[in-house]
Amino acid sequence: VSLDQLKPILALNGIEFVSLQLGPAKEQLSQWPSILDATAHIHDFADTAAVIGQLDGVISVDTSVAHLAGAMGKPIWMLSRFDGCWRWLKGRKDSPWYPTLSLYAQAEAGQWGPPVTALAQDVHHWVESR
Repeated sequence: VSLDQLKPILALNGIEFVSLQLGPAKEQLSQWPSILDATAHIHDFADTAAVIGQLDGVISVDTSVAHLAGAMGKPIWMLSRFDGCWRWLKGRKDSPWYPTLSLYAQAEAGQWGPPVTALAQDVHHWVESR
C-alpha cells in the first residue's frame, strides 16, 4: 500500500502521523512532509517498541510492527490483503490474538479503497471520542 492510497486517513484532522517505515518504501515520506519520520534512532525491535510506546495508536499493514503494537496492547488499525495471513481468520474485524487490533481486509486483490475508507472512518470516530 502506498502512502498516496492512504490519503483518506492522512487527511484526518487532529492527528499527528509518525512513520516507522524502514527500507525503500521510506522514500515516499519525501512527498508527505507533514508525517514525522521517527526512524533515525530505530536500530532494533526494542527501539521500535520504545517509539510505539509513545504513540496513541498504530495504523499498519500486516507487518512485524503491527504484531509488536498488538502485543504491546496499543490500539492498532491494520490493513490486510484479501488473501491475508491465516492468523486473521476469515470474516472478522477483530483478532483473538490482539484484543486492541481492528482489521480492515480487502474484498478483492488490489482494492484498497473500501478498507482504507472504513479505517479512516473508525479512526476519525476514535479521535472524536477522546
